[in-house]
Amino acid sequence: MPKLTPLEILMAVMVPLVWGMGFVFAKGAIHHFPPILLMAFRFTLTALVLVWFVPVPWGNLKKLFYIAIIAAAIQYSLTFTGLAGLEAGLASLIVQLEVPFLVLLGALFLQERPGAQKWAGILISFIGVGLMTQQDALSGSLWSVFLVIGGCFVWACGQVMVRSLKDIGGLQVTAWVAVFATPQLFVMSAIFEAGQMEAIANANRNVWLTVIYLGLVMTCFGYFLWNSLIRRHDVGVVAPFLLLLPVFSLIGGMLVLGEEPTAEKLLGGIVILLGVAIITIRPRLFRKARPTPTLSS
Repeated sequence: MPKLTPLEILMAVMVPLVWGMGFVFAKGAIHHFPPILLMAFRFTLTALVLVWFVPVPWGNLKKLFYIAIIAAAIQYSLTFTGLAGLEAGLASLIVQLEVPFLVLLGALFLQERPGAQKWAGILISFIGVGLMTQQDALSGSLWSVFLVIGGCFVWACGQVMVRSLKDIGGLQVTAWVAVFATPQLFVMSAIFEAGQMEAIANANRNVWLTVIYLGLVMTCFGYFLWNSLIRRHDVGVVAPFLLLLPVFSLIGGMLVLGEEPTAEKLLGGIVILLGVAIITIRPRLFRKARPTPTLSS
């Protein structure tokens, strides 16, 4: 298995940095903008930029439409509505549950065989959730916690659907999911949110800069880096770098938003990270014995 070059290591670190700061900037924007509407504008920008550079995946359009409903419209609605009631760094810790959910669904629907190490990581991750929801400081935010957890589960469902796609590139998936997700998100915003026109009329420059960041930097650039890396390396080599995502979100939340996460709030999140690390980081002893399973992002 080829090792990461210094440039690829930089790219691998940039992915969690770009995605982690996306949580920070989105958290700042949804104080002024409904979160589902913010996601609708995000995917509008992504679609407008990418769709011209990829061919139309005619044989996969129907599947991509349903994937967009699950993995984009519903998932981002849940995750970023939950983010509105949580600190950015804390939400990014909970989002790490995407990994154990994906492993569980892979075992249930894709006949994958998680070993004892992965089952232990899944158990530890969910213990972390239990610890987190017992914190008094989160007692008024439990609904937001469960929304983000629901978003993690729905994301994993979407990734199982993505695995069924054939003869399609990663950039095509990103572009055409954005094309389909854009009207879906506007419809969901119309159903579940209010005050959209007022929010658009009163949106300041920072809100629109956030839209640009989410659409171009977080989605287009972030997934360009990610897809470039997983085309050259097994995902098991790259995935551990994503453990840096909540670290960047925590630091960004403190520097940009003035958040002050307490040790009590972070306890469950650290346990979640431990579980995800156990799932994604294979001991060096076993790397030659068994190939690292490929995950989809």
